[in-house]
Amino acid sequence: MATPPDKRTVHSDSAPEAIGPYSQAVRTEAMVFTAGQIGLNPATKELVQGGVAEQTRQVLTNLGHVLQAAGSDLDLVVKTTVFLKDMNDFAAMNAVYAEAFPHDPPARSTVAVAGLPKGALVEIEAVALRRRQKT
Repeated sequence: MATPPDKRTVHSDSAPEAIGPYSQAVRTEAMVFTAGQIGLNPATKELVQGGVAEQTRQVLTNLGHVLQAAGSDLDLVVKTTVFLKDMNDFAAMNAVYAEAFPHDPPARSTVAVAGLPKGALVEIEAVALRRRQKT
């Protein structure tokens, strides 16, 4: 089956490579759908040291790189889903998350999960608008 002309996979060398058979993101003419990002350092492919705050900061940095590669940015995110290993980490994650979305934050769901890849404490996926292409 042929890929529709307005559907493109996205790859950023500044974010961790996919660790499975999926794309970092898929974009259409108007939207970007990211895969979940965990707090991997793209250079070392290891989780950043520290707790959920440090991992959340790295997750949001990784998401920013993927969104930029897709023609978007964190300021165009309309919805996120946050997966936490432990809901007791909600306040620490939320404090860092608020730094990334200080104005008009996106809609968000946060759920506790039994486990995340590589033992991560947090994973975040996003849906964003694409910047309008100049014609």
